[in-house]
Amino acid sequence: MPARTEYGTVGRVTATRAARRAIAALRAGRGPVMFVQSGGCCDGSDPMCFPSGEFALGEGDMLVGVVDGCTFHMDADQYEALGRPFFVLDVEPGMPGGFSLAAGDGLHFVTRVKAARQHTS
Repeated sequence: MPARTEYGTVGRVTATRAARRAIAALRAGRGPVMFVQSGGCCDGSDPMCFPSGEFALGEGDMLVGVVDGCTFHMDADQYEALGRPFFVLDVEPGMPGGFSLAAGDGLHFVTRVKAARQHTS
């Protein structure tokens, strides 16, 4: 199922240079990857990372942004609860939890909240 975009939020994710290098390395070896922010989202939380199309998105998931050709998805309700923030994709030392792809070179991806905008009615 395609991600919902009616919130008009595509483009609310950016990445550090280190994350972009890791994405480029993954793309070279696997093709495009996708990121899915699940569970709690606090500064430094791990997004899941899969080869593009491998992870089945849920009906409540929405596309938040695209970084270097790789999509970044999140539950729409969670996104709203966080105040519609901007995110920065980064890397940190260590391996990712669960079955997510590693970022390579002993690194894993992390999501940081850059800023939330004020809700307007």
